[in-house]
Amino acid sequence: MSPRRDVGDLAPDDSVLVISVAAELSGLHAQTLRTYDRLGIVTPERTSGGGRRYSLRDVAMLREVQRLSQDEGVNLAGIKRIIELTNEVDALQSRVRELADELAELRSGSARGRVGGELVHVPRSTSVVVWRPRHQRGDH
Repeated sequence: MSPRRDVGDLAPDDSVLVISVAAELSGLHAQTLRTYDRLGIVTPERTSGGGRRYSLRDVAMLREVQRLSQDEGVNLAGIKRIIELTNEVDALQSRVRELADELAELRSGSARGRVGGELVHVPRSTSVVVWRPRHQRGDH
């Protein structure tokens, strides 16, 4: 048997809390957590046997769902959409940070010398290229 861990020792994404503990920490009934899982609002990790395992991040999300529902009057469909949009914004902000880092690296010159990493000047041209499908060119 593994040693007991205090909730304070958990990382935010450690999915180790059984549904009864997550329910108690979030102030919700276990059946409410099952409903939120079924609706895709807060989806915990699963054990190989199918048991739900919640993380502290999941518990925080459950509390936020409860707040939006009770205090703000948002219905579950609205809450699900808010969560989806929040996740999308987080992913986009992460991508922007990655691109900003890449741009800073390119501007600093530290990327020069890598294959494909060197910036080259491409002269402007007023040439026009007309593309025609191969079957219309007669050069099969």
